[in-house]
Amino acid sequence: MESDVKFSKIPLRRRVAYYLEDIETPIGRAVNLFILALILLSSAIFVAQTYPLPASVRNIVDTLDRLIGIIFVTEYLVRFLCAEDKIKFFFKPFSLLDLVAITPFILRLTNIQFIRMFRWLRILRLIRFINFKVYFLRISSEDGVIFARILFTLFTILFIYSGLIYQVEHGANSQAFRTFLDAFYFSVVTMTTVGFGDVTPVSESGRLLTVLMILTGIAVIPWQLGDLIKQLLKTANQVEKLCSGCGLPSHDKDAQFCKICGTKLAEVCMIEPR
Repeated sequence: MESDVKFSKIPLRRRVAYYLEDIETPIGRAVNLFILALILLSSAIFVAQTYPLPASVRNIVDTLDRLIGIIFVTEYLVRFLCAEDKIKFFFKPFSLLDLVAITPFILRLTNIQFIRMFRWLRILRLIRFINFKVYFLRISSEDGVIFARILFTLFTILFIYSGLIYQVEHGANSQAFRTFLDAFYFSVVTMTTVGFGDVTPVSESGRLLTVLMILTGIAVIPWQLGDLIKQLLKTANQVEKLCSGCGLPSHDKDAQFCKICGTKLAEVCMIEPR
């Protein structure tokens, strides 16, 4: 109760900034889950817009897209106004990412074709939540965190490349890249270097993106899998030894103190894994 009174005396600007980053209090968790849901909904809307929709449905989808765009612009402005050092905030990677993500909405009246490509980068806003996955997805082990990071990385790369290749090729090669699913199929077979050859880009921009897909598939995926293998090998040398201080469930076999909080570990709690 006393802590709530003290928190209520903090200026509103600082309290808003706190809740925009917090994930442990109910309000902060609700705010960030709401933003996360909007990002996923926005991505689903982009996919839906690549399909032929009835006029009434398309109007609803377009209206939702505009409302989400307004919310994202408002969120960015609120974060900017609540920042202690606004210049530092502007050049932070996440802030620049947010700015890129809302640029298509801000400039949608300029009729600049290439600006539409940046809409697909909105999915990168999910990077802001990559550190929250332990709380949102209830992942507690390091193996689970790394595995979730691999899935997140793959999903993000595939989604962005699929959106970009669709945006570039749909106008020039609409028979091969009719919908987002066609672009997604092309991205998967390209990044896995399978390359069936039944769908090929015809524009120079599309071919350049294809080269980038292949290079990304060769460089990023093995790197992520390597992290997972190293973590699995590390876990194989650990046993279940519960820390009475912080509750960390496993430690190295010869550990006498918790590596997180420094609490002395009880030998009687050691249980060899099956």
